[in-house]
Order: sequence, then structure tokens, then C-alpha cells
Amino acid sequence: MTELSFLPPVNAVLNTVAATLLITGRRFIRQGRVDAHRRVMLGAFAVSSVFLACYVLHKVSRDFENTAFHAEGVAQAAYLLFLFSHVTLAATVPFLAITLIAFGLRGAIHRHRRLARIAWPLWLYVSVTGVMIYFLLYWLNPVLASST
Repeated sequence: MTELSFLPPVNAVLNTVAATLLITGRRFIRQGRVDAHRRVMLGAFAVSSVFLACYVLHKVSRDFENTAFHAEGVAQAAYLLFLFSHVTLAATVPFLAITLIAFGLRGAIHRHRRLARIAWPLWLYVSVTGVMIYFLLYWLNPVLASST
């Protein structure tokens, strides 16, 4: 398969854009700008969807090989705990986001708001920690960083 090593930084940018859109969307709804909120949040979903497609494509291109974090002891344990929280929550975000969009577009605003109180911070956490994991693996990884 084609070399797709350019995808991890692209994915980090997509996660950064998604996080920015999520924050902007929340600001818009707090200002009562419902149409702007809708557009920005649909944009966040689109960007997150492109991220997911690129992430899966990169994984497939590498036969699902993982990039190891080369630390030991407490640093390794902390990274694995951080990664576990990211991956676990990332598995829930698409379902939560689709449900939020469905509630919002159907006009089920009370249900949308109630779910958004839980889903929005999780989605933001996943987007931000995705960028942090990129930097840990590709810029701060002890073995990779020392070999560059």
C-alpha cells in the first residue's frame, strides 16, 4: 500500500480544527446564535469524520501496527493511562455526536442540551488529547526524538 506517513500530522491538524470549532460552537450557542452554532458544530462533525477516515486509512496502510511510546516506569504508565482514556472516550464520540445532531436537527432541544452537557466535553477532550498523543509519539517520544 502507498506510504501515508504524512497522515499523522494531518490528523493532528484536523483534531486541532475540530477542537477550535467545538469551542466556537459553544460560544455561539451561549450568545444565542443558533444558526452559527449549527453550522460550526456540523463543521466540527465533518472535520472529525475526515479525521476518522484518515486515521483508519493510516492504520490500514501500516497493517494496524502501533507507534510505540518508548518510555519506562511512571512515564510509560502515565502515557498508557492517558491513551486508554483517549481511546475509550473516542469510541463513544461518533455515537454521541450523531445523536446530538439528530436531536438538534429534529428540534428536540431539551434532549440535545441535556446530552451536550456530557458529550461536548468528551468530544473536546478526545480532540485535544488526540493532538497531545500526536506530539508525544512523533515529537517527544524518547527513542524517536533522540534519533532525529
